Amino acid sequence: MPDKKRGRPVTDNPKSVRVDVRLTEEELQMLDQYCKKAGVSRPQGLRDGIKVLNK
Repeated sequence: MPDKKRGRPVTDNPKSVRVDVRLTEEELQMLDQYCKKAGVSRPQGLRDGIKVLNK
């Protein structure tokens, strides 16, 4: 049987930097509403918001 590698597959653009953010309840509700509407996770919702700032 061939050896299988364990863990997540290697990516060209790894997410290696961690950022902790404090939000108000209102900001968290806004983030959660966006994430539910867009069908994304909270971290992806934050990344989407950062990309909008750069446009």
